[in-house]
Amino acid sequence: MNNTSECIHAQRLTFAYGTGPNVLDIPDFTVHAGERVFLYGPSGSGKTTLLGLIAGVLQPEPGTLNVLGHDVGSLSSAARDRFRASHIGYVFQMFNLIPYLNVRDNIALPVRINTERRSRLNGSLDEAVAEAAAHLGIEELLDEKVTRLSVGQQQRVAAARAILGAPELIIADEPTSALDADRRHAFLELLFSNVQEAGSTLLFVSHDLGLADQFDRSLSLPDLNRAEG
Repeated sequence: MNNTSECIHAQRLTFAYGTGPNVLDIPDFTVHAGERVFLYGPSGSGKTTLLGLIAGVLQPEPGTLNVLGHDVGSLSSAARDRFRASHIGYVFQMFNLIPYLNVRDNIALPVRINTERRSRLNGSLDEAVAEAAAHLGIEELLDEKVTRLSVGQQQRVAAARAILGAPELIIADEPTSALDADRRHAFLELLFSNVQEAGSTLLFVSHDLGLADQFDRSLSLPDLNRAEG
């Protein structure tokens, strides 16, 4: 990994689905290590597509996309999967929890299957899961099935899963869209606290501009993106 203060750096980044028009055409985009960046734009502006490229779920097209010092575009699909599992925590809009697992096993799953993230734990996996759950106020729910939880509780499980093992980059895709204002504020405070403790970079995507002033920096994807919507 290169020694750099840039967590994410994209230049001349383009992407299209199949033979369709470009969804993204971004001349330049940078997120520095340790930043809390708020990226906003309306539905359909390409936010989730950009996150998929950064996380290696989608294959970048011509252009440069470096994430944590790695040229993501040069990696094979399997290598991108390994890179994501080792270095990126992802809070999905719909949480993507495993319905037949309890809270404890949902939180532990990414670290259980990835040796690099497991090596960064202080203490045992069980202790780390309990600590992450306590930080997010769900320690009493560890043995519950996630299907029995409220939306707000499921959201906290997803956040605990993302931060476990101190990934260098945490991506959050509209994670507060189902919450009222008070719960959004409380969730952000918990997320910021855990990101700071882990020393991670946070890229938080939303269409809710009312959240922007809580971040170090805010960016408009429509302003970055030259592709026609």
